[in-house]
Amino acid sequence: MSQENKLLPRRIILVRHGESEGNLDTAAYTTTPDHKIQLTDSGLLQAQEAGARLHALISSNPSSPEWRVYFYVSPYDRTRSTLREIGRSFSRRRVIGVREECRIREQDFGNFQVKERMRATKKVRERFGRFFYRFPEGESAADVFDRVSSFLESLWRDIDMNRLHINPSHELNFVIVSHGLTSRVFLMKWFKWTVEQFEALNNPGNSEIRVMELGQGGDYSLAIHHSEEELEKWGLSPEMIADQKWRVHAHKGEWKEDCKWYFGDFFDHLADSDKECEHEAIKEEEEEKNVNLLTNSEDNNEEELCNGKCCR
Repeated sequence: MSQENKLLPRRIILVRHGESEGNLDTAAYTTTPDHKIQLTDSGLLQAQEAGARLHALISSNPSSPEWRVYFYVSPYDRTRSTLREIGRSFSRRRVIGVREECRIREQDFGNFQVKERMRATKKVRERFGRFFYRFPEGESAADVFDRVSSFLESLWRDIDMNRLHINPSHELNFVIVSHGLTSRVFLMKWFKWTVEQFEALNNPGNSEIRVMELGQGGDYSLAIHHSEEELEKWGLSPEMIADQKWRVHAHKGEWKEDCKWYFGDFFDHLADSDKECEHEAIKEEEEEKNVNLLTNSEDNNEEELCNGKCCR
């Protein structure tokens, strides 16, 4: 790893909360505010197991024994409880700190949620589109995108100013304990996925871990830790998977020229060079002249025919 990349976290890991009472029975939302929904016993166990997996992953590199971890957590009870159980796998010396971050909270669905009305509302969302549909008294995924974008700016400031990396010789890991849709929006923003690509993504399971790992050139990729089969299961298209594989060796800030979703939908009809563009313009101009000549000729013939009839 280059000297410059040593200041970057080795991994940015997204963790969804464990199974909650709302996951088990949506009727819980009718009497309990969303942010107060608790984990089930199964959810607590899932969170503990996630902590063990995280520790095994972060400590797996024998050449970096002095690793550290910093946690960001949504303020909802179920995410806080998930982090508390995850923390059982880490000693105090390994944890630099934790920050409760309101901008990575769950999508707001309104206040108390009436079960039948919410079921009907979600059917409307399917017809309208998951990303832009805004729940009455709540948020759309587009609204979540805006606040996650703001959070990412703060995250980069923490990295750029080296606020958290106390010792440059330590391998730093960020763990973000959040929610399903928020995690998908985070990845969408980070990797510049389109709305159409977001719509095809599947929600992570309870306590599922998604790992963005630093590649050789300083870019982050999901394809270092996760297999192609996993990425397909998440809903990534072949083009998105190819992009993740490219990022494994890409240099930070490098642009992928053949990234289809940036150009294909808008500029697929354009020439590749200025000369080709000029040639196409000349060709179109000549075709337009020919059409005009043909039109004028037809008009003249009609006029002559009309005059001939008038003479008779």
